[in-house]
Amino acid sequence: MSDWAVEKLNDWVLSGDIELGRGNIISKEDINAFPGPYPIYSSSAHNNGKFGEYAKFMFDEELVTWSVDGGGNLFYRPRHKFSVTNVCGFMRIKSGNLHAQFVYYCLSDQHKRLTFDYTTKAHPSVIRKLYWLPRLEIHLQQKIARILQTIDQAIEKTEVLIEKYQQIKAGLMHDLFTRGIDADGKLRPTREQAPELYQQTPIGWIPKDWEWTTLDTVNESLVDGPFGSNLKTEHYVSDPGVRVVRLQNIQLTKYNDDDKAFVSNKHADSLFRNKVIGNDILIAGLGEDRYPVGRACLYPDDLPPAINKADCFRLRCVDSLMSNGFLMYFLNTSSARAQVRKYEQGVTRPRINLGNMKKLIVPQPKLEEQSKIFEKLEHLGAKIDLETKAKNKLLDKKSGLMHDLLTGKVQVNVNEPNTAAKA
Repeated sequence: MSDWAVEKLNDWVLSGDIELGRGNIISKEDINAFPGPYPIYSSSAHNNGKFGEYAKFMFDEELVTWSVDGGGNLFYRPRHKFSVTNVCGFMRIKSGNLHAQFVYYCLSDQHKRLTFDYTTKAHPSVIRKLYWLPRLEIHLQQKIARILQTIDQAIEKTEVLIEKYQQIKAGLMHDLFTRGIDADGKLRPTREQAPELYQQTPIGWIPKDWEWTTLDTVNESLVDGPFGSNLKTEHYVSDPGVRVVRLQNIQLTKYNDDDKAFVSNKHADSLFRNKVIGNDILIAGLGEDRYPVGRACLYPDDLPPAINKADCFRLRCVDSLMSNGFLMYFLNTSSARAQVRKYEQGVTRPRINLGNMKKLIVPQPKLEEQSKIFEKLEHLGAKIDLETKAKNKLLDKKSGLMHDLLTGKVQVNVNEPNTAAKA
């Protein structure tokens, strides 16, 4: 363990080294009345906490800010012109005893072990009694901050690359499902370039040599989840057992295997109608959070058979008519989403029933073209997966380094090059 001397944040405030404060009320009316380029940060943890842009600014300095109402998330703000709202706190370093970015990393590491919510808010008067900072020479603080910043920069670059691939994939999905692929493996010319290659259909313009049909005609089997009383939380058991596919497992084109639930083999046998096997299409019959109703993914081939829960549809296509992979991607397009919205029921959590799912109109190219479309999208998806794994490794490395460096478990040699690998 480290022999560092530590002091409560409150002591640093009382000594005058740190000043804590709150932002101002800035309404959307204010923003509309004074449009401008300077960012406003609020309580959200998303998009770096950015709320909007404004013609005025409160600060033009280096600060640490945190969300008072949104869980106490902390942000390092390098010097620039910006404002913070009243649900956001700011921390100003007022002496040469502390390095702002080091303070940010130190408090962020502690924040992972604290819980703030909309009842217990992270008011300045609250956090000053919870957090602590070490009495550490400023050059050591600077070195630790540079090491962690190096990893943050690598994470940011990876996130930018992931976002780029995701945008490319979204554009490619649109093109593939409106233009398709010709005999040379290339996208067909656009309709503006070659109108004779296209036809108008209930789902818009598609290649003339494609057919279109309903989901009901291409499915070999489409089932909803068991009736509520046949599969409830009380039926869940610890592994080993049979997996249960739930809404949280179904993401856009991707199966999330992080959240696992199981039922006994005996109970699963009674629900044989709901058996899920590799390459089955899984469709969310209920919307949740950021994920829309009707989103779809494939159940991975390398996972054991499962059963689908209520609000999760399981679909298998007739092999001679439709590729499961092709249809899965189509169900995640804007064209399919627009159809689903016509059948949605409910307000807070929209849903679609099995009967209406069967009414969805789907394009039907030849199987060879379906396969080529699927392969192109899978190839791009593999790049996203690869970069996501790299990002997760960096996040794990950062988490371990933060704890080791900020508690003194690993000593820092200020004469070493600024590389995280040597920390």
